[in-house]
Amino acid sequence: MRRGARSLGAASSVKQHNNTPWDLLVVGLGNPGPKYRVALAFPQTYMNESGRSVGPLVKRYGIDDLTKLVVVHDELDLDPGRLKVKLGGGLAGHNGLRSIKAHLHSDEFARIRIGVGKPPGGKERGVDHVLAPPSKRDRELIAVCVEEAADAVEMMLSDGIDATMARYNQR
Repeated sequence: MRRGARSLGAASSVKQHNNTPWDLLVVGLGNPGPKYRVALAFPQTYMNESGRSVGPLVKRYGIDDLTKLVVVHDELDLDPGRLKVKLGGGLAGHNGLRSIKAHLHSDEFARIRIGVGKPPGGKERGVDHVLAPPSKRDRELIAVCVEEAADAVEMMLSDGIDATMARYNQR
């Protein structure tokens, strides 16, 4: 576990809230099962239905300002290992983001986009690309990027999204 990270399973270390908003809700998108990545909140729906989980989480944790919802996701439009932070905007054909927007009726949530690169053969091969294991080189680049994404989440919490975008989007 990363330094400063809290286990969601350890109730004594988790900030207790009684019908009050949390500071941030971080959601990592992916498919259910042990072979996919782990995040603070991990929807137990398939990617295309992420909104079915995220919508109730937003309500349960009192997230009334969607800039406090941070969705961490893979991004075909970024080279492997590149990271970008974004607030609102287009969905770039990402079905998980499309589902979240449909359930929240807004796309004004924050995103941490982790580059996985374009698939050989074009975007129509995107599903196969993101479900296939990355090459050793790409896996190493993505691992470093995941660490940076965790740091970006911490910076969003302490310094806000504008400062985080300024730092991480200049690379």
